Amino acid sequence: MKQSSSFINGILLAALVLIWGLTWPISKLALGYSSPILLSGLRSLSAGIILLAVALPRYKQLHWKQNWRKYMVSGLFNSILFYGLQTIGLMFMPAGVFSVIVYLQPVLIGIIAWLWIGESMNVVKIGGLLLGFVGVATISMGELSANASAVGILLAVLTALSWAIGTVYIKRISDSVDGIWLITVQSLVGGVVMTAAGSGVEGWSHMVWNSSSMLLLLFLALFSVAVAWLIYFYLISQGDASKVASFNFLVPIISIIIGTLFLNEPFTSSLFVGLVLIIVSIYLVNKKAKDHKSKPSDGGDQAA
Repeated sequence: MKQSSSFINGILLAALVLIWGLTWPISKLALGYSSPILLSGLRSLSAGIILLAVALPRYKQLHWKQNWRKYMVSGLFNSILFYGLQTIGLMFMPAGVFSVIVYLQPVLIGIIAWLWIGESMNVVKIGGLLLGFVGVATISMGELSANASAVGILLAVLTALSWAIGTVYIKRISDSVDGIWLITVQSLVGGVVMTAAGSGVEGWSHMVWNSSSMLLLLFLALFSVAVAWLIYFYLISQGDASKVASFNFLVPIISIIIGTLFLNEPFTSSLFVGLVLIIVSIYLVNKKAKDHKSKPSDGGDQAA
């Protein structure tokens, strides 16, 4: 039974990495038809509406009076700040460079999860997390040095921090909320806020509505937000947040491989070295240590 569960989790993890790997190039294509903040708002709002159809039959699991604060906090960190800061940051730096810094997230998750909810931490795990980030940075080292922006770097770090806090918060409250309702509400909240902000700041004049833009938006809403976040919630609730997050290091690799295969982007030696480092890092983070010291949990299963 345990082997079957591990196999299913492995399939879900692979699907998650593939979906989020596809999301970067598809988002780049979608920005050709939409302004950035509106695109983020519309994909989150559309995802929330899609999920609402699934969540409504489970209305008894909403428990709004008890859980509305948890829904709002998750929406703030995992939708509004994560997508909002990401979108604004992409105005100051190339997507590839920005994504490298954002994938500091697994390292931050390892630290936050250790301090906040008492997940295990040891030298091997720390080394694995740092090695993974080095692997991601190696992939775009040349581009990073040439295109770094102080404002862009700050926004990328804040994006990573908001995503890390949001992920650990999900882990913290996963036993007390319904996953479908959590992802539905956070998507709706983030979608409404960002669509309103985009309408005010950018306007709708740059929006192009045709079959291509609709298909791209549908992928981003249905798969990148709705399906991916449901998988992410399930995996985070089942295991260590830092171990699940370590596989996020693979997302830029998938994006670059897709770019190489379909967008004629070069496969460089730095990509190969980065890939090797990332594979080793994932092994180290997920390796079971015989002896490790963990910080005791301080009411980790009870959220404010």
